[in-house]
Amino acid sequence: MLVFEINQDLMGVLSRLTPVCTAPECKAYLVGGFVRDWLVGRDTIDLDIAVSGDSLAISQEAAELVDGRYVMLDEENRVGRVVVAGEKEPWHIDITSYEGDIEHDLLRRDFTVNAMGLDLAAFVAGEISLLDPAGGEEDLKKGLLRQVSDRIFDSDPSRLMRAVRLSRELNLEIEPITEETIRLNSNLVEIVPSEKVREELLRIMSLPYAGNSVRCLDDLGLLCRIMPQIEAMKGVKQPKEHYWDVFDHSIESIAALEYILRESDWVYAKGGLLEAVPWHAEVEEHFAEEIAGGSSRRTLLKLGLLLHDIAKPEDRTVEENGRIRFLGHTKDGAVTAAAMLGRLRFSTSEIRYVENLIYHHLHPAQMSHEGLPTHRAIYRFFRDTEGAGIDIIYLALADYLAVAGPRVDVHEWQMHTEQVRYIIDVHNKQVSEILPVRLLTGDDLINEFKMRPGKDVGRLLRMVREAQAAGEISTREDALQYVRNEIDRGACCAA
Repeated sequence: MLVFEINQDLMGVLSRLTPVCTAPECKAYLVGGFVRDWLVGRDTIDLDIAVSGDSLAISQEAAELVDGRYVMLDEENRVGRVVVAGEKEPWHIDITSYEGDIEHDLLRRDFTVNAMGLDLAAFVAGEISLLDPAGGEEDLKKGLLRQVSDRIFDSDPSRLMRAVRLSRELNLEIEPITEETIRLNSNLVEIVPSEKVREELLRIMSLPYAGNSVRCLDDLGLLCRIMPQIEAMKGVKQPKEHYWDVFDHSIESIAALEYILRESDWVYAKGGLLEAVPWHAEVEEHFAEEIAGGSSRRTLLKLGLLLHDIAKPEDRTVEENGRIRFLGHTKDGAVTAAAMLGRLRFSTSEIRYVENLIYHHLHPAQMSHEGLPTHRAIYRFFRDTEGAGIDIIYLALADYLAVAGPRVDVHEWQMHTEQVRYIIDVHNKQVSEILPVRLLTGDDLINEFKMRPGKDVGRLLRMVREAQAAGEISTREDALQYVRNEIDRGACCAA
């Protein structure tokens, strides 16, 4: 058995917890994911302790002992949580009760790697005696994720998606019999609470090689049960420029994004592709930003790529000359995706972000048909995309690579990324140098042109701001003359 050191601060917390968890006639065991992660030397902030006594009473007393916070996690199943401040993130210590024999309790768990335990008091004292009734340690060594029994999904269908997530997190292969059990029970994922589906989906998308994970979900019969509209994407032929059909293109675009964002390799990578992509620390920090509920831009961007062509099957037309078109698929796709994510209990912020990605995902390529886009076009793009402009640009880059696939031309790609770099540079200059200077206020318009407060004032100020961003005006006098011209043209009313 491999033995790794444990964070000494955490060991101190466990030492202080031990007396209350092992009161007279009470036994306590570290179980589940903590034991698994400790065996492979993986840091964790989540601990599970199984006690033979009253878990809720023990949790409340334990919270006082370690200067932590008690949380009633699940009253029905008697699960209490103790939240303790850690060096970077708080530790979550979940305390549950078990009846009878601890090994019998372990065998009621989901996968063998989660069905191991350590006597808490002995562990704190430095005496290691692993309880492993299902052979989890051996499965860890073999790199296998194996079910404890073929009934584990009946009692908790959320384990169907958890199997995929754990296999990716721990770099384990789902054992063949377990894989088949998942397929046979895949219909049960439809009764998993939407909030749990959302949580597992986001955790899967947050991991590297999420495109492979999505393929795994599909292969096991889970993907189209949680997102039924995806089924129609399979086998939908695209114009000859596309290497893949709509479904495979969407998955490959996730892989391309991860390559662009320096998260993982791409099987079709060539010299000169990655180097051409604009990249610096600020971009990396941007994609790490949280949108809501722990979901980052990076994670939701992958989800947006999975769904960016969701409406192509319904909007597909073939003209007499054989030309395939998908008119309206960005608008319809945004609506479809929003409804889907709403059903899965995504937050309003998350839904709006993904809607924005899908609705605008063709705009970077449409800003200019020949040459570089105008400063006005760049300003309008970032204004209309509500803070997701950079995200949409990188989505479009991934989309570009996933159109060509192995046929990508490095020179054409470099020319394309040069335009992207130009768009970003112009936008950064507009934000940092030009737009902070306010040329006119509402009071200026009211006083200079005898205008009444209202919509016309707001509209003219927006027009001034756009002209300023475009480089057409730069002084207060320029702005006043601009407004005067607009009023003379009848764009707005003045007294």
